[in-house]
Amino acid sequence: MTIETLVGSFSGTGVGGSRPMLSGAAPGGGFGAFVRSGSEVETKAVAGTSDVAGGVAVPREIDAMIGATLKTASPIRRIAQVVSVGTAGYRKLVTSGGTPSGWASEGGARPETATPTFNEIAPPMGELYANPAASQAMLDDAAFDVEAWLAGEIASEFARAEGQAFVSGNGVGRPRGFLTGPTATTGDATRAFGTIQHLASGAAADFGAEPENRLIDLVQALRGAYRQGASFVMNAQTAARIRKFKSAEGAFLWMPGLAAGQPDTLLGYPVVEAEDMPDIAAGTFPIAFGNFKAGYLITERAKTQILRDPYSNKPFVHFYATKRVGGAVVNSEAIKLLKIAAA
Repeated sequence: MTIETLVGSFSGTGVGGSRPMLSGAAPGGGFGAFVRSGSEVETKAVAGTSDVAGGVAVPREIDAMIGATLKTASPIRRIAQVVSVGTAGYRKLVTSGGTPSGWASEGGARPETATPTFNEIAPPMGELYANPAASQAMLDDAAFDVEAWLAGEIASEFARAEGQAFVSGNGVGRPRGFLTGPTATTGDATRAFGTIQHLASGAAADFGAEPENRLIDLVQALRGAYRQGASFVMNAQTAARIRKFKSAEGAFLWMPGLAAGQPDTLLGYPVVEAEDMPDIAAGTFPIAFGNFKAGYLITERAKTQILRDPYSNKPFVHFYATKRVGGAVVNSEAIKLLKIAAA
């Protein structure tokens, strides 16, 4: 049996249900057999995709299930730029201020333009892990969809950890969140590279007078080019407050989605609920507005590794899953923050 047979596409259904099985393998074989029994034969067959610690690379379909669940459950991942990397040392050069240009007539001279400023971005990476457990009796049950269970457990744990890191991670052994870096009240033209602009709410511990105008100012602080594709990010408690805001004419600023699957909008822009955003309190940043595709970069190693451990906690079998994930702000002009402060 070749490696490609085990990590290739699924086809058919397993015994007693719709569980997919690996192409070219008998029911219960392939990755499913590794998960259920840790078959030595199957482990050797995928040895070419194992790491030095004995972890087995998850087949593409299982990895796709994990990725799809992560995209649904991890709110910042849905709106940020995500790139797959081959090493932990990912680097990206970003210019600040753009590339200078000039005008000239048809026969006029073309003097040298100024050189743009390059800044290197190296998103901090860490090893994201999950360690779900199942009893051997559950794994022996032919009707138990072991692949879907494992993908769901891993994805839910990864999504919870990612949600916190992408918002407020300190960059030590994990991504650096967009709320962790420096902020200032100065505009884009004079603010230092990597510093995000914040606007004050107008009161020391809450929203000040005419809070709807503060939200409008937040939107307009973002350059027009970035407003295309921009979103609000806040937690559910903050959203509950914002939903009650009205304009001077009495119209609600918040508009519920008109159809299933469509996001609610605030001032015409989608609202993304991220429970790791802080509540409304003095000195916090409960609302972010920006184009996260342009402003925040998530890096990840493409494959999830799994180590099967039936020994440490009998009668349970643990599945130690790891994946390297990083993140950082790459364009501080593309994200704006509302700070709860008087000025």
